[in-house]
Amino acid sequence: MILQCGGVSKAFGADAVLKNISFLLENKEKAAVVGANGAGKTTLFRVITGEMMADGGEVIIPKDVRVGYLAQMSGMNPEASVADEMLAVFSDVIRIERRIRELEHEISFSSGSNGADKLMDEYDRLTREFEKRNGYEYKSRVRGVLRGLGFSEAEAEQKTGTLSGGERTRAELGRLLLTEPNVLLLDEPTNHLDINAIRWLEDFLRSYRQAALIISHDRYFLNRIVSKVIELEGGVSAVYNGDYSAYAAAKAAGRDNALKTYMDQQAEIRRQEDVIAKLKSFNREKSVKRANSREKLLQKMLDDPNRAQKPEEPDTIRIILKPHHESGNDVLSVKNISKSFGGSRLFENVSFEIKKGEKIALIGPNGVGKTTLVRILLGRETPDGGVFRLGAGVRIGYYEQEQAARVSAESGDKTVFGEISDAFPRLTNLEIRSALAAFAFTGDAVFKPLGALSGGELGRVALARIMLSGANFLVLDEPTNHLDIFSKEVLEQALREYSGTVFYISHDRYFINSTAEKILELSKGGLAVYPGNYDYYTEKSQARPENDAGRPEPEKQGKNEWLTRREQEAEQRKQRSQLQRTENEIARLEAEIAALDARLADPEIACDHQRVSDIFDKKTAAEAELSGLYEKWGGMI
Repeated sequence: MILQCGGVSKAFGADAVLKNISFLLENKEKAAVVGANGAGKTTLFRVITGEMMADGGEVIIPKDVRVGYLAQMSGMNPEASVADEMLAVFSDVIRIERRIRELEHEISFSSGSNGADKLMDEYDRLTREFEKRNGYEYKSRVRGVLRGLGFSEAEAEQKTGTLSGGERTRAELGRLLLTEPNVLLLDEPTNHLDINAIRWLEDFLRSYRQAALIISHDRYFLNRIVSKVIELEGGVSAVYNGDYSAYAAAKAAGRDNALKTYMDQQAEIRRQEDVIAKLKSFNREKSVKRANSREKLLQKMLDDPNRAQKPEEPDTIRIILKPHHESGNDVLSVKNISKSFGGSRLFENVSFEIKKGEKIALIGPNGVGKTTLVRILLGRETPDGGVFRLGAGVRIGYYEQEQAARVSAESGDKTVFGEISDAFPRLTNLEIRSALAAFAFTGDAVFKPLGALSGGELGRVALARIMLSGANFLVLDEPTNHLDIFSKEVLEQALREYSGTVFYISHDRYFINSTAEKILELSKGGLAVYPGNYDYYTEKSQARPENDAGRPEPEKQGKNEWLTRREQEAEQRKQRSQLQRTENEIARLEAEIAALDARLADPEIACDHQRVSDIFDKKTAAEAELSGLYEKWGGMI
């Protein structure tokens, strides 16, 4: 056990957010904390870290366990570069390395034997300490984290004071990962990451040798990382073993079993009532006595506090989206669109077509120009070259994150309910409440003034407006940001059943898998088209050449772009193969060193000075080779 919560409770005034939260986190275990927005997930993290005191219960963390929480990390020096902030994690190691370099210089010029001996003693001690702290790896680890989180070499030299909010969050995440705490507390770690960076983070966490507790609405991410799910609902916790899909299935099965037990019990109650009524109708002494006896047993069953209760019905909110007018079959045609900014190319030769009713996801790394491409197609940016054309009768409904700020500025005094009611006067109060509930506005929350909402809440209001607009071509930029899992599922259902056309940007792979029928992957060289969902894209984009025979290749824009992609894939496969060989060699050497340690501990060998010396020499050579392999491995990840 590395972390334990026992009966933790926390209230804010009369609002009891946490009532009875209990779970265990074992060493090296990766667990998810899930629940609707407002369920208390972040409050729980703050209680665990001591940032907030619990009202009851206890949090047990062994004294030697270090807990790392992104929100608790000290602010970065605005004048320091991103790389310098990462290196600052290893300040003690760097001081040791600097002193080792000084000692090497001093030893080379030392003439007195006593002085030289002291210098050598210090040099040996510091070298052992440097190796113990994995000093040979820290630079490669920093490079690997920066690359993995999407920082180019130039971006790594930026001052942290010039970073955007998303870039700053990525930098803070990188610094936290480098500290390697015994327990990582990650609150929505995939926010602000593109798909490539999320994949890297998955690989990092899967190989992370410590424990992690993760709050996330990214179901695909959780499926790849966690082996336990801790659900917060109604202030209490329930623990499920397995990934997110196993949790969802177990929860549904548990609800079904509870409902069956309840329905069976109700049937038995009705049967007993019928038997009692029948016995009484005979109006005989013996039958009346039997009826009274059965009545007592029935009443005892009804009074039992542990008898089966009807489980709460799962939320069944659905949004039905209907275009006010049908578009023609040709919705959008794009030919050879290119765009650069300040001499830096974003993309070129982008061509594709969208037909009526298609559900298409646009993916690609941060900075490649996905939002810029969408803005070009909406007429808000001018392309450097190429043309595009909207089809007949196309009416666009566009959602972007910046709309939240505009909603607040234009309608700050309105309530959430009033904003939707004024925009769609034909909707009934029930229809408005149902639509808002799908985006996590329930109860009195619908009467909050827009000016008092957070950025995420405003984004949800803006998304609700777009989804109810009656447009026949929905263009959505990151629509699942700030949505909890339930709201995502409602949106997924709505888009699947929508008869119009949908074109969206998203990093949410589960959402893409559930809704996309075609994927467009944007790169500097153009566009690759994959006629399927995210799993299809993954299979085809990562397919090995030897498995390609007879399979349809993705459509591509230009022979050169395709050849470049294949060369990159070949290089990536080569690197993965080298990484695997290096990891196998590391495992072999670690096993060899362990075996040599066991031999040194053998009393029979310990008495033989020559054998001990030989074994120690072999161990020293193996450790040196292992150190070199660690450095090589660090440069690969």
